Amino acid sequence: MAKFTQRPSATAKTPGGDAASDSRIRNIPDGYRQGLITAITVLLGFSLAFVRFWGFESPGNWTWRSLTIAVIAITAVLFQLIALIRALRPEDDDAHEYRTTVRWFVASAVALVLGLLVALIESAVA
Repeated sequence: MAKFTQRPSATAKTPGGDAASDSRIRNIPDGYRQGLITAITVLLGFSLAFVRFWGFESPGNWTWRSLTIAVIAITAVLFQLIALIRALRPEDDDAHEYRTTVRWFVASAVALVLGLLVALIESAVA
């Protein structure tokens, strides 16, 4: 498992022990943000394809259950967009910000899986 490295902040002027040099930002290792952005966009592409199929191409009439599935899927897409916007910000190099972005992404994946499971049940019942 990779360890987070600490890089000195831009405010540190002396290598000594003053307060400015103690305020360090924990940065994530190189490549983590790029991998997260790739994962978000892959899941976002799948989610948009599912929403398109469920909302426009699937045969049958709308019911409360199918509307619930659409709302869950759209919520997952919105969470993925929030995660993508956060991942593209320069502040996401900070470990704390990165972890928050990962939480948004995991929440979107959970919502998507929930929507898919409900859609599977709805398709089996109908």
